[in-house]
Amino acid sequence: MLLVVIPVMVLTVVFAWHYRESNTKATYAPKWAHSTRIEAVVWSIPCVIVAFLAVLVWKTTHSLDPYRPLESDVAPVNVEVVALNWKWLFIYPDYGVATVNHLAIPVRTPINFRLTSESIMNSFFIPQLGSQIYAMAGMQTLLHLIADEAGTYPGRSSAFSGPGFSDMHFDTVAMPREQFDASLRQAKSAPVILDQATYKLLEEPSIKTPVTTHAKVAPGLFDSTVDQFMAGQMPTMAINDPICTAQGLVSRRND
Repeated sequence: MLLVVIPVMVLTVVFAWHYRESNTKATYAPKWAHSTRIEAVVWSIPCVIVAFLAVLVWKTTHSLDPYRPLESDVAPVNVEVVALNWKWLFIYPDYGVATVNHLAIPVRTPINFRLTSESIMNSFFIPQLGSQIYAMAGMQTLLHLIADEAGTYPGRSSAFSGPGFSDMHFDTVAMPREQFDASLRQAKSAPVILDQATYKLLEEPSIKTPVTTHAKVAPGLFDSTVDQFMAGQMPTMAINDPICTAQGLVSRRND
């Protein structure tokens, strides 16, 4: 902006002084209409600005792409996220455990998220770690985050999704790898398993759902949630929900 503002301010003073009434040496050219040199200056400066911003935006947009995996010498941890009404389900597919409203991750380790929603569109957001991304029914989105320091980072829903929206939050606990592995071993001995019957109970709307740990997660649970509408069936909850209808998530299949 200074490339434009400063020359304009300087030339305003220069023109006013040079073409003042008392300066008889100033050239009087009432029929003047064009100057190649002036045109070159007037157009070159905006072109340089646009080119600079274009390169900057292109590079930063791709470097901050949430779908782009993080570069690290440490193997990533995969987490599948399902937005339920009104709670978050976190599945660790490589370990066969899951948690509700609690996300444990190792520090200095990339976390590869796959996200979807059981019905209403939602938005997954851990402000201190990085970008938010939407979780949508019948679709899968990706997000890659990393915690450089141990600590507890609040997570939340950043898209209004109904009566339980304000309580749809969770804690992201970043811990040393040894502590993370110990928590996984403890989770595998949890008394509650996450089979299809348990998942159906989790699908029921609830507010302020307590933190729960599940062992023996049913294989393919996340993928089946993503593909649940492939047969043209919409859950009753989504059909009767005015918010879901307003967001365009309810559709009718035409045979």
